[in-house]
Formats: sequence, structure tokens, C-alpha cells
Amino acid sequence: MSGLVGRLRAIPSWQAALFGALLVVGFLVVTQLRAEAPRVRYTSQERRPLLETALELQARQEALKDRIVALGMSISEVEATSAGTNVLVADLNRQLQEARTAAGLVELEGPGIALQLEDSNAPIPPGEPPGDYRVSALDLRRVVDELWLAGAEAVGVNGERVTATSAFTDIGTALLLNSAYLQPPYQVVAIGPPEMYARLTESPRFVDFLRARVRDVGIRLGVAQLDQAVVPAYAGSVRLVYAQPAVSAPPSAAPSRPPGRASPPP
Repeated sequence: MSGLVGRLRAIPSWQAALFGALLVVGFLVVTQLRAEAPRVRYTSQERRPLLETALELQARQEALKDRIVALGMSISEVEATSAGTNVLVADLNRQLQEARTAAGLVELEGPGIALQLEDSNAPIPPGEPPGDYRVSALDLRRVVDELWLAGAEAVGVNGERVTATSAFTDIGTALLLNSAYLQPPYQVVAIGPPEMYARLTESPRFVDFLRARVRDVGIRLGVAQLDQAVVPAYAGSVRLVYAQPAVSAPPSAAPSRPPGRASPPP
């Protein structure tokens, strides 16, 4: 026994401190892994219409970006050559503004609705993952998708414009959207037709979301209709770095028939 005590005393203090630090780090890693919550998954029936809507919006967004680039080039050419009239330049600027508005690059206002999502404050049962009781990226994606399906023309979350290329990502207890970190509560503002509220609240998918996340888990959700809502402009960059408009090649002439050969029979 005295020999063991002697060997322990012979261990340098820095080695003992390093061993203790490694034990603490290991404990924190295990705790973090256990706290990761399984995310609610869409059923295949729910995912199909939302996926189709997302793909359609993404294609529309890409087309609008190409339109903005083309209109900007046309304006530059007209101004450089001074050959265009004021009417032509004004028409090009009007088309450019319309494309920028549709692409989300302009702040918009109009009638709409606002939703606020907050983490659940219900007691977490023993053995339940805490992450299930927080508002997740999947929750916000479901709400935003339902707003698009209900007729929303513009959507913003905590001051960030949602476009077809936006993505919600879980970052610990926060969310990442358009390279911006968002903290709860999450305020979702949408501009759309007067019937958007009725379409949203009557949607079977939205009702299922309310049952699964609000009623069963306790996620807090508030909804209000607004006479005048404001959705900010998209603050990200749409500049194309590697892509450029393709130059269409002139149609090639049909190859001539070698002399002395008859035409093939019809």
C-alpha cells in the first residue's frame, strides 16, 4: 500500500491535471450527444407537395436572377451607346425593378399574417430528449412551406427574407438562415391575399403540425392577421461569380451533298 501511494506521489502534477481535464471533456461530449434530439420527420405523403412547391419556387428564383442580370446588361449597353431613348431606358428600368421585387431584393408591405413560435415551457418527462421541446429548423420549414401553399407572396423570419434558395439549419439552440443566426422567439411575417389565413388554418398538414408540436409537445404558437405587414428585402448576394449568359451559336449550314449521288428515296 505504501508503495502505491509512493508511485502516485511520484506522478507529476501536470499529468494529473491533464488527466482530469480529459475526463471533463469526455463527460461534456457524452452529455451533448445524449441531448441531441431526433427530429420530427415528414411522412412521404406530406413531403411530396412541399417538395414540389420548393422546387417550383427555386426554379422561379433562378429565372428571376438570370432576368436581373440580363436587364442590367441591357441598361448598361443602352447607356453606353447613347442610342436608346429615354422611353427605352425607363422601360428597362421598370422591368428590372419588377424582377428585383419578385426575387425578394426589395422590401415589401401589404396585408398579411404574423406567427410567433417559442420553445415549449412544459416539464420534460424523464428520458425525453430536450431538443424535442425546442423550435427546430424543421418546424420553421413546415410553417413557411404552408404559408407558400396558402398563397404568401413574401415571407420573412426575424427580419430575414426567405427566398427559394434560403435554408433553415439547426445550430445548437439557435437557427441559421441566410448566414444569419436567429434566436427564439421566431417571428414569421407573410404578405398575401385576405384568404391566406383561412387557407393556412384549414390546411390538413398545418393541423397535423399543430397536433404534433403544439398540443402534444407544448411548442407555443401565436397567429395574428395584420392590416399592414412589412417583409424586409433579401440582404444576401445574387452576383454570379462563375456563370455568365451563354452565347448562342449561329445555325450551321446544312452539309452539301457529294456530286454524282442521288437523293435518298422518301
